[in-house]
Amino acid sequence: MGKLKKINSEEQLLKDVAGLIEESKQYVAQAVNATLSLMYWKIGKRINDEILQNKRAEYGKQIVVSVIRQLENRYGKGFEEKNIRRMMQFAEVFSDEQIVVSLMRQLSWTHFIALIPLKQPLQREFYGEMCRIEKWSVRTLREKIDSMLYERTAISKKPGQLIKKEIKALREGDKLTPDLVFRDPYFLDFLNLKNTYSEKNLEDAILRELENFILELGQGFSFVERQKRMIIDGEDFKLDLLFYHRKLKRLVAIDLKLGKFKASYKGQMELYLRWLQKNEMQAGEQTPIGLILCAEGNKEQIEYLQLNKAGIKIAEYLTELPSKKLLQQKLHQAIEISKKHIENNE
Repeated sequence: MGKLKKINSEEQLLKDVAGLIEESKQYVAQAVNATLSLMYWKIGKRINDEILQNKRAEYGKQIVVSVIRQLENRYGKGFEEKNIRRMMQFAEVFSDEQIVVSLMRQLSWTHFIALIPLKQPLQREFYGEMCRIEKWSVRTLREKIDSMLYERTAISKKPGQLIKKEIKALREGDKLTPDLVFRDPYFLDFLNLKNTYSEKNLEDAILRELENFILELGQGFSFVERQKRMIIDGEDFKLDLLFYHRKLKRLVAIDLKLGKFKASYKGQMELYLRWLQKNEMQAGEQTPIGLILCAEGNKEQIEYLQLNKAGIKIAEYLTELPSKKLLQQKLHQAIEISKKHIENNE
């Protein structure tokens, strides 16, 4: 018995010490990453300032080329011209040092390299902050950019000042809003649905590929129930899918529809949401929110119904993806139309 106790004590001690070592190694790696990123930003800023301050631009550029050669000779390939130019770009597109300091606690230099080529400042800020708050790997960040996540979120369809306000709230208080979480369209190509299928086929396919579906919904979603039964006035109603979002702290009711959106879907979803609010909502939670997934939207009906005020999101789903060029055209067109509607309503 004493021998067994000694073995257990030894194993626990080894586990505890190993945990401390791994924790410290992780902390050191993060500290090194953060220090390098800030150093690269400061190098880029210093060189950019030199070029701007020099009244003879060409002469200033010659000085920079000479300095870069000397840096490479002294410190190696990490400071060759290609990398120094990237540092200069880094300081140019992330002009606010405080934003860099905030992001570098979670983002590595490789994360920043993925963000630098993005053309729109708000798009870059969105990916940077979402990457920080959701702790994306570099690979995940690249996949999100590639899938045009920003263009598919509701936030991208707002005027610039409102986007800035929401990103600022996310940066300063980690405040995640539904417009940062929900997207349109959703890519459901992984379901492998071809030609004709029913709502049940769609639901069954989602449940078979639940992990991929949750990945497409975004971080923070947890599956609760399928075909959620609600008895109202002695009549049975069934909600297709019920999820919970941890950071929004609210239930998410998802209804699957084939074909175009119909105005009658609003009343049906409102009924589900009010029932969930009365019977399922827990203390400390926000009111439930609805997501109606349709094969196609009806833009005018959706606009007139003012669904946002009812806590309802409408999104299209794509079971087969178009070419990236066509998708970009459609999303940019949708963004411009939505921004005009918002500006006109104001």
